[in-house]
Amino acid sequence: MQKSLRQARRAPFGQTALAAALALLFAGSAAAAPFAYVPNEKSGTLSIIDCATDTVTATIKAGTKPRGLATSIDGKTIYVSDQPNNALLVIDVAKQAVVDSIKLDESPEGVSVSPNGEYVAVASEISNSVAFISTATRKPVFSVKTRGKNPEHAEFSPDGKWLYVSAEEADSVDIVDVALRRQVGEVKVGERPRGIGFRSDGKTAYVASEMASMVYAIDVATQKVTAKIKAGTFSNGVAIRPDDRRVFISNGKDGTVSAIDTADNKVVATIPVGKRPWNMAITPDGKKLYVANGRSNSVSVIDTDSNKVVKEIAVGELPWGVVIH
Repeated sequence: MQKSLRQARRAPFGQTALAAALALLFAGSAAAAPFAYVPNEKSGTLSIIDCATDTVTATIKAGTKPRGLATSIDGKTIYVSDQPNNALLVIDVAKQAVVDSIKLDESPEGVSVSPNGEYVAVASEISNSVAFISTATRKPVFSVKTRGKNPEHAEFSPDGKWLYVSAEEADSVDIVDVALRRQVGEVKVGERPRGIGFRSDGKTAYVASEMASMVYAIDVATQKVTAKIKAGTFSNGVAIRPDDRRVFISNGKDGTVSAIDTADNKVVATIPVGKRPWNMAITPDGKKLYVANGRSNSVSVIDTDSNKVVKEIAVGELPWGVVIH
């Protein structure tokens, strides 16, 4: 009787200890730093950066001229556009290798994955179109013609309802209704719109227009510009902190990044980085911004609280952008 009682008393403790150990294990996994992936156009490679140490842990072959890229929702797959080969490369993260190649229209560039993980959207410059590819079958499902010529960036809204597309030979952002599978509107901005970013609530989009050197805040519901913000010269990439407090804009000619306070849409900091900063990405916790410097063959790491560069990481030649998971 006493033995049984002792066993009964021990059981809850053992279960508690096991539960605690599992909790620590999962907490450690959840807290593990993400990785940043950088396509290097001239090198034809993908640099993989450990965000915990800010060092390149691997460099893998990624076609001839990799440009736009996005990760799958689970982070196990990276999709990279290979521009001269008119293909979307499918990279297995665990294998660190290309496992498939999907035929696309001529000169693919910007890549985006829908929030529900159903589609990969790829903008193709020469065909003036965006292809929607099933992530399940890796087959094109439909394509949408854009009014803007040479579409470069394509970005899904957080609810997946809209796809915003920017084109090099345009002064408007094209808006695609994903369910209707067609363009339903456009918003006039400055000449040569480039990077696009949505606030997490999906109510506002920010678009950088390179030749205008301006940033435009767009009300998604009304499809109207609500603010025009002067950034640096040749505004290009856009990245937004997960808490929506800051929008970061890369300025290609200046070699800087502008930090914009979303409360009043004012520039609160200008941060020197490498030459020809292009596209960027921010860590899930919002603490670090990674900036691809095309002419410096490097990635600048910015502390988003202090707005200072904390590390410069050498990568391949002509890095185009960054994606983080």
